[in-house]
Amino acid sequence: MKSKRTQFQQHLYHEIEDEEKAESYLSDSMPLIGEIIMYFNGLESSLDSFLCETFTDRTDSTGLIVLHKMGYSAKVDLFKRFADDFHLCMEKPFDGYGELMANLKESGRLRNLVAHADWENTDNDGYTYVSLRISKKQMEQEYVQFSIESLQKIINLIFDTRTCLSNYWEAKEAYLGRL
Repeated sequence: MKSKRTQFQQHLYHEIEDEEKAESYLSDSMPLIGEIIMYFNGLESSLDSFLCETFTDRTDSTGLIVLHKMGYSAKVDLFKRFADDFHLCMEKPFDGYGELMANLKESGRLRNLVAHADWENTDNDGYTYVSLRISKKQMEQEYVQFSIESLQKIINLIFDTRTCLSNYWEAKEAYLGRL
């Protein structure tokens, strides 16, 4: 995904030259935006289940009490702390663990970009307003170009991450079963 920044002028304004082209792009991308949100929610639900199982396999209530109102990134951090602690008793972490952690974080970052983007302010080149960057020297409007291909890549990343999370959990359970 490409990004660009423009200098903030007097008002928060987004230049959209060809509104018909922008509307066409949005019409094509809306189903993918919905899929990203839906599949990400499934990934987070899987993470919740694994964390609940980590607390106790007798009931989910203990884990749900801890996870209640916890944001996704805090859940990823909690999962990492449990996994790192588990890995202390092993010679090395499971293959793919580092990639899993990176993909969990990246899935959350990309989902947030998509979910919080100002889609009504997408220009005819597919650049969508995502934030205002404020520094000591200036204010800039930041835009990200979400192409149909990049949206599909986000969906694929979420699918792959969910599969890796499942594989990690199965490998952990198999390892514990051998003890």
